[in-house]
Amino acid sequence: MKLMTNSLVFALALAFSTGAMAAKSSISDNSYQAAKDRIEADYKSDKANCETLSGNMKDICIAEAKGKEKVAKAELEARKKNTVKNRYDVLVARAEAAYEVAKEKCDDKTGNDRDACMKEAKAEQTRAKASAEAKKKDSKAEAGK
Repeated sequence: MKLMTNSLVFALALAFSTGAMAAKSSISDNSYQAAKDRIEADYKSDKANCETLSGNMKDICIAEAKGKEKVAKAELEARKKNTVKNRYDVLVARAEAAYEVAKEKCDDKTGNDRDACMKEAKAEQTRAKASAEAKKKDSKAEAGK
């Protein structure tokens, strides 16, 4: 249930952030490089913070840090060049990041609970990717009008 609630929150955030992202224009080379450096520094910092943890909590933390980095890089590329493909890549990066974190969280469970958790995580990833594909097709169709 908690995974479904998190997924709903994620989907709503995704819906609102996609519209905001589409409105942004390209950025200068200096701003792009500064943002890229900041993303890398944030990732290193986040990953270092994970080192204080142990076991599966550490694995979850690392998955969150990696996911945050991948999404931030995809968003940066979309800001640099606002194309249908780059906007699609952001949605896919978010879906994959959420899936990787969910998988790690499922590791805390055992037996049928773990299996159900993994199935739900995979189903959520599949839904998110299908939604991204649909948005990509809609964007291409609108561009063709």
